[in-house]
Amino acid sequence: MILLLGASGHMGQAFATELRRRRYGFIPLTRKAIDYTSFELLFDYVRKLKPEFIINAAGYPGWPNVDACETAREETLFANTLLPQTVSRACSMTSTPWGHISSGCIYHGAKFIDDKGTRIVAGAELRQRFAESPEKIFGYTEWDEPNFSFRNAPCNFYSGTKTLAEEAVRGVGDVYLWRPGMPFNERSEPRNFLWRIQNYQKVFDGVNSLSHLDDFVRACLDLWERQAPFGVYNMSNPGAVLTRQVIEMIQRILKPDRRFEFWKDEEEFYRQGARALRSNCVLDVSKLLVAGVKMRPVEEALEDSLRNWNVATVRVNGGAARNVSVLSR
Repeated sequence: MILLLGASGHMGQAFATELRRRRYGFIPLTRKAIDYTSFELLFDYVRKLKPEFIINAAGYPGWPNVDACETAREETLFANTLLPQTVSRACSMTSTPWGHISSGCIYHGAKFIDDKGTRIVAGAELRQRFAESPEKIFGYTEWDEPNFSFRNAPCNFYSGTKTLAEEAVRGVGDVYLWRPGMPFNERSEPRNFLWRIQNYQKVFDGVNSLSHLDDFVRACLDLWERQAPFGVYNMSNPGAVLTRQVIEMIQRILKPDRRFEFWKDEEEFYRQGARALRSNCVLDVSKLLVAGVKMRPVEEALEDSLRNWNVATVRVNGGAARNVSVLSR
């Protein structure tokens, strides 16, 4: 029996779907059923249920994006830092292995390696280097210290809380720390990176590692099934892309009836478009591959998602439901 925390959330629903597909017995636990943020309640529940594995898919990424975390700091800290510690303590005291969804957004930029050595590049320089010499751009590994955190400011509040959680639970008991890149898939919904860039009035051009949501979930469960060593794993689809490249794919495949506009530079974006700093980073997934778990190359996964794009009814910013596709604004 598997215990799934945060089963009603974006990540939780994806895990529930895959667990059903694999015919696992699991309990999709929500806070309405049991307040698992209470250590006493969670510990007692785990002690009696004796699950073979726990998945913590609960957290607060901000709505509609990480900008919201800058003002909802209490909620962000509670969900992203304190809750994982509660789960860690309950699992440690009951000797229960578990997996926690962390984030790749605890890094900023990427490594640029040439005959002069290695250095970190970000922002406009990263975009230029990636466009000119992508073979010289390398991602952060699990052994690199996060450089987009409270200890290595500046960062946004969301990334800071996710880093604190890793520091608190890493190495305590048997735990996987799964770090996804920016999530996407073929479903038209506001948590989807592909949906967002199609519905922003202006697009920020960054270099990022991305994670197809279903690929990510499958890879997480594959690690556990293979009994891979516990620890931290970067879980993005291999490779990285410029947002501008993704827009070009959208235009080629979906042929939307709109013209995409880009922010002129970081200064304009942060002055007019965003409240919180953005990570825009590249992850190295060599450790995942060594463990025998493969995810599709990012461009292949993006192409597949766009060719299978479907329209769904979503709610935007708490407003009325409407059908959203690349053809609507």
